[in-house]
Amino acid sequence: GASAAQGAPNNAFRCGRILEAMLQERFPDTRFEVITAAMAAINSHVVLEIARDCARYEPDFFVVYLGNNEVVGPYGPGTVLTPALSNLHLIRLGIRLRTTKTGQLLWGLLGGRGLGKGGPQAWRGMAMFLGQQVRADDPRLATTYRHFRRNLQDMCRVAAEAGAQTILCTVGTNLRDCPPFASLHRPDLTPEQLRNWDAVYKEGAIAEMQGKHAEAIVAYLRAAGIDDSYAELQFRLGRCYELAGEYEQARERYLKARDQDTLRFRADTQINKTIQAVAAEMKSEGVVLADIEGRLEQDSPNRLPGEEFFCEHVHLTFSGNHTVATAVLSQIESLMKGTRADPSFVVDEKWCAERLAYNAWSRQETLNTLLHGFLEKPPFTNQLYHREQVDELKRQLEQLQATLTPETLEALGAQYRAMIAKVPDDWRLRWDYGQMLAEDLKQYDAAMEQYRVVGRLLPHSYMPHDSLASVMRAKGDLAGAIAEYEKLLTIKPTAGAAHYYLGWCHNRQGRADLAMDLFRKAIRLEPDCIPAYLDLGEMLFKRKQYQEAETVCREGLAVAPHHARLHGNLGLLLIQMGRRPEGAAEIQRALELDPASPEIRRLAERLLGPATIR
Repeated sequence: GASAAQGAPNNAFRCGRILEAMLQERFPDTRFEVITAAMAAINSHVVLEIARDCARYEPDFFVVYLGNNEVVGPYGPGTVLTPALSNLHLIRLGIRLRTTKTGQLLWGLLGGRGLGKGGPQAWRGMAMFLGQQVRADDPRLATTYRHFRRNLQDMCRVAAEAGAQTILCTVGTNLRDCPPFASLHRPDLTPEQLRNWDAVYKEGAIAEMQGKHAEAIVAYLRAAGIDDSYAELQFRLGRCYELAGEYEQARERYLKARDQDTLRFRADTQINKTIQAVAAEMKSEGVVLADIEGRLEQDSPNRLPGEEFFCEHVHLTFSGNHTVATAVLSQIESLMKGTRADPSFVVDEKWCAERLAYNAWSRQETLNTLLHGFLEKPPFTNQLYHREQVDELKRQLEQLQATLTPETLEALGAQYRAMIAKVPDDWRLRWDYGQMLAEDLKQYDAAMEQYRVVGRLLPHSYMPHDSLASVMRAKGDLAGAIAEYEKLLTIKPTAGAAHYYLGWCHNRQGRADLAMDLFRKAIRLEPDCIPAYLDLGEMLFKRKQYQEAETVCREGLAVAPHHARLHGNLGLLLIQMGRRPEGAAEIQRALELDPASPEIRRLAERLLGPATIR
């Protein structure tokens, strides 16, 4: 699958990991290994190739949780990743060619990413898709659904040929607590109709704000009589019906809001119908259905799935992932008749949380990623009720962090150690424990001990080297950190951040030329590695290579236009070059972006005078 199967925003608690723990406990005489083959922003075109790769490893089951990215993922009509194509044979040929070095070279030379000059060259998450709106009646969606169906069928055939059975999962989405990302009016609306629609819509919004939900419903229905294709209108109707206690009406409107959302990041009704149809028609080939959408609805208040199961639009909470894993487990059990099971084992959420160390520390890690990695960025910032949602999440995060006293953290450490003693080969337990030791308790040697065990369990992975290097940097062991970053880069030579930190270490040891080369490489590999622009620009400034320093600063601002320190550095540089008005404007911009920064305030006072910062 994609990011929902991967476990975003915290893959320590993805459904696959919960499922593996359940299976091991339920069937004590059978060894299980659950491989989560998933990544963000992909769809069925790519997952089919993943399935073909997985088939080489003698799998027993394929579990497919997929469908949110069919429009915005590769080759979809709402993507920025590749050209949208209607010919399935051409799509598959292109993917196959890109598995070869020659194909990759040609793709790069031809600008195959389909972004055009000046398009985003670094992954910037969902914000990249803001200009890719697709209406519910867009004729290209028929092609999308057809391709999805064919790809699912072929995945199931790949599994059958490998001797595996397939569990196809319907896809859950947040209906109640996820307003649409974007809305469009129907294209044939006249200016007069639009004025009338706006007027009654505003009436409804005012009544809703005042808590007069019956009046709001009347106004919103009048607006819908003029144009009912506007997704935000449908969501407001759903919210008002829910608050009025009319839950079936609310459900109908929430579904319409999701299906009419023109930034189509959520699986719509037709996607889930396609999954159900493929499971039914291929039942004789070992395909079964896990109706996740139905299970989540059944367990939600008034059959309206929301924040209890979803972090935002599609990514699952621990409870949501537990629900998915439980539904998949029941299907696997039905396919494993005759295998001895432990009848005393109960797959409840509490047991899973203890087994995987889902605790106060890991919850605050998850909330922190959710807040800063998702909700504070577009397109979430465009949603209805966004400010209220962010404020509530900040309140929850502050409450959690307040409970994480040194005594609480030590107690959690004891729980980690006890569970590690029971399952010493669970690398993720050790990884999270090491992270808590390093970041919160500052027990660097103990953290390194855990990371070294992770390295032995995952000799193919760059991740343990990255963590070890980070701890060594914190300890001041630059030589040790350099050694770990070099090991990391033999495994993952494209890791831009590792090149940056390796350069940082060399710079601290006086190897400035080597550091600058590494900063440049970091920028090439990871164009949004802002610290590399900062450090490289400052080193060039000290060498009086002003033109090159200006170029670096401006390239950084092209990626991060609201970065205060980059504006401040550029301002200092321009003033040094004799371009005082331009430089002053940049420093003023830095002050606007971060007026509390002591560094920027000192810079402004020194270069522009004390009056600047009043």
